[in-house]
Amino acid sequence: MKETGLRNAAFGADKFGLKDLGAVHWNLTEAPLYEHAIRNGEATIVAGGALGAETGHHTGRSPKDKHTKVDQLTESTVWWDGNRKQSQEHFDNMLQDFLAHAKGKTLYAQDLYGGADPKYRIKVRVYTEYAWHSLFIRQLLIRPDRAELASFMADMTIIDMPSFKPDHKRHGGREGSDTQVAIDFTRKIVLICGSSYAGEMKKSVFTTLNFYLPAQGVMPMHCSANVGKDGDSALFFGLSGTGKTTLSADPNRTLIGDDETGWSPDGIFNFEGGCYAKCIKLSQEAEPMIWDATNRFGAVLENVVYDAETRIPDYNSDKLTENTRSAYPLDFIPNASRSGMAGHPKNIIFLTADAYGVMPPIAKLTPAQAMYHFLSGYTAKVAGTEKGLVGVEPEFSTCFGAPFLPRPPAEYGRLLRDYIAKYKVDCWLVNSGWTGGIYGVGSRMPIKVTRALVTGALDGSLKNATFRTDKYFGFAVPTAVPGIDTKILNPDQTWADPKAFDETARKLVGMFQKNFAKYEKTVDAEVRAAAPEVRMAAE
Repeated sequence: MKETGLRNAAFGADKFGLKDLGAVHWNLTEAPLYEHAIRNGEATIVAGGALGAETGHHTGRSPKDKHTKVDQLTESTVWWDGNRKQSQEHFDNMLQDFLAHAKGKTLYAQDLYGGADPKYRIKVRVYTEYAWHSLFIRQLLIRPDRAELASFMADMTIIDMPSFKPDHKRHGGREGSDTQVAIDFTRKIVLICGSSYAGEMKKSVFTTLNFYLPAQGVMPMHCSANVGKDGDSALFFGLSGTGKTTLSADPNRTLIGDDETGWSPDGIFNFEGGCYAKCIKLSQEAEPMIWDATNRFGAVLENVVYDAETRIPDYNSDKLTENTRSAYPLDFIPNASRSGMAGHPKNIIFLTADAYGVMPPIAKLTPAQAMYHFLSGYTAKVAGTEKGLVGVEPEFSTCFGAPFLPRPPAEYGRLLRDYIAKYKVDCWLVNSGWTGGIYGVGSRMPIKVTRALVTGALDGSLKNATFRTDKYFGFAVPTAVPGIDTKILNPDQTWADPKAFDETARKLVGMFQKNFAKYEKTVDAEVRAAAPEVRMAAE
């Protein structure tokens, strides 16, 4: 078997059961991975230097195809209402068939860390069928120093083989599906097949850390983080399209990470070594740092359309998907943290893209309200973001990351509430969605308004504002902020039809109440009382 690259010779592919391979290329860097990807016909170099690849019919994660092995460790600890089961027999069959399928193939292996804090990180070995997948995961996780690779011993192993097609009867999973992500938490093994979407790999590491860290008193979070010059760190929670990556990439603050963060008794730390930015409608003017990081050698573009002759990317095109992505290492961002760690946060921002246009641009939350909105995880999806979606649809993804939560949501909620109380953190809800009407009538909240309000929250100036109590949601909303139109702070004043606003607001309140019913027995009276005003919805 041909082997190239740096590796621990005593901890080779055979230790995992991978035998009779055609070749293994270990820990290749950007340039050789470009060469392999192009030679294999997997990808193309686009203008600016990035490597462009398409993922076929899967242009996003496949949460319905993600399954967790049931065993003595997971039977009573995993949140089975939000996770799909796979039997021990089905997982073992799948692993055996993966190893057989790999025979004769050329694989690419990367030895990486998940977690910047050495006390809590996990050592991950990722085998991929595609060279561009190897480059992707190399840019997204934390790369050890080259000298460490000679003694690297993995805690967790991921095998990603898109060409493997699962068999429902033999491997479990959904009948008729050609895709599966199978996780064995006990042996820390993840098997990914039938999908070329590279994000499945990084989310598998996140899911694994989400399982193990709470037992160590560490809060794993689907959020970005940055830190100011005075050490005042901040967390940004939000689902896709809410501005999590954009707002955390602040030229006046140091970026800790853009997607996955841990909060331990020592402070916060990034899980990753890179960024996975959504780049639909990316522009140099609006997001200069993300633009520069994307348009250079070493970045990986997923499903970005480009001109066949000039190779110039068209970031406005959603021909392949609206979920176009750019993956690049953190050091492509000039003011990114080199340690990936910072002290305890002073502020937490919950981002929502409210397409109903009734949420204020910013609101201050009590600790109980913070836990309520964390468990709710509200945003709204609009036409075009998903196949077949017409109009507006609410999305409640608990803890702002339901697909990645192996444990019951209340377990994460209690951890977060305890940390908020212990370190006296200010919490804010920010609407980066619509104002002046529902999606299709109103307009998107101006990014300059959102940035100004977030800056005011982070530098402390917003705490000096006068606040009103929102009559629908009960949180505190500033009545005036220098440089911000007072009307935009009062959503009802931006609507042409006050009656339509009231009806829409009451409708959204009812959606919150209905969604939260499943958590009411798992939270205390104070959190239940933080719900939107029941009387307003019942009148």
